[in-house]
Amino acid sequence: MKIHALDGYIQTLYLAEYPDKLLLLDGASRADIPYLKHFIVHQLQRPLSSLTAVVVTHMHPDHAGGAHKLRTLTGCKIISAKRNRDWYSGVDGALMHLTDIALARWVAQRKRKPKRNLWYSRKLRPDIVLSDGEPIPNFLDWTVLETPGHTDRDLSLYHPQQQILYVADLMVEVKQKLVAPFPVFYPNQYKASLKRVYNLAPKVLLVAHGGQVALSHEVYQHLISTAPRTPATHWRAIKVKARSLVGALLAVGVTKSH
Repeated sequence: MKIHALDGYIQTLYLAEYPDKLLLLDGASRADIPYLKHFIVHQLQRPLSSLTAVVVTHMHPDHAGGAHKLRTLTGCKIISAKRNRDWYSGVDGALMHLTDIALARWVAQRKRKPKRNLWYSRKLRPDIVLSDGEPIPNFLDWTVLETPGHTDRDLSLYHPQQQILYVADLMVEVKQKLVAPFPVFYPNQYKASLKRVYNLAPKVLLVAHGGQVALSHEVYQHLISTAPRTPATHWRAIKVKARSLVGALLAVGVTKSH
C-alpha cells in the first residue's frame, strides 16, 4: 500500500494505492475532482473505476463535497460515520451549510485559487456506515476511529501495519503551527480526541490542512491549552461580533449625547 498526497483545491488529498484498487481517505470538494481524475488517469495510468471507496470524515465542503459526484463517475462506495441524523438538518443546518460553503470560498480566495463551484448536497447518502474500531470493507488494513469535537461525526483513519493516521481537521497547520480547527462544536470531546491521537503515537500523522505533521509533547500541550473551552461555532462568532457592534454604536450615541 502506498499513500499519494495530492495538492487539492484548498487542502491536501490522500489516495491509498493498491495493485487492484484505490481508496480516497476523504471526500474532497467538487473542485478537487479534476485533480483526482488527472492523477488517477494520467499519473497512475489507471481507469477511474479503480477508485472503489471514498471515506467522508465529516460533512464540510472540502471533505464531503465531491463524494456523490465521485460515486457517479467511478461507482465507488461512500463510507461515513454511523449517525442517526444529518449534520445539516433543519433550518439551522441549511444556514450552516451555506455558511460553510462561503467559508471554503473565503479560504480559496486567501489561497488565491480560481473560483470554482463548491455546491454539494447537505444530505449525505452513504453506502456504508461504520462505528469506532471497525475496518473499512475491502480495505481491511484500515480502521476508522471516531475523533469528534470539530463536529459530532469526525472520523480518523488508521493503518496499524504502517502506523499511518489521517485525522482530517482534528488539527490544522496555520503559519507553521498546529492549531484547533474552526468550528469546534464539542470542546470536551475535541480534547479527548486529541489525547487519543497523541497516545496512539503514529509514525506518520496526516492532516487535511498541513500535510504530514509531528505531534510532539510540546505541540500537544499547546493544542490542549489553546483549544476552545466553550463551543466555538459560526453562530457564537456572529453573536460576539453583533454584541461588539451594538456596544460600539451605544458608545457613539452616549458620546454624542454629551
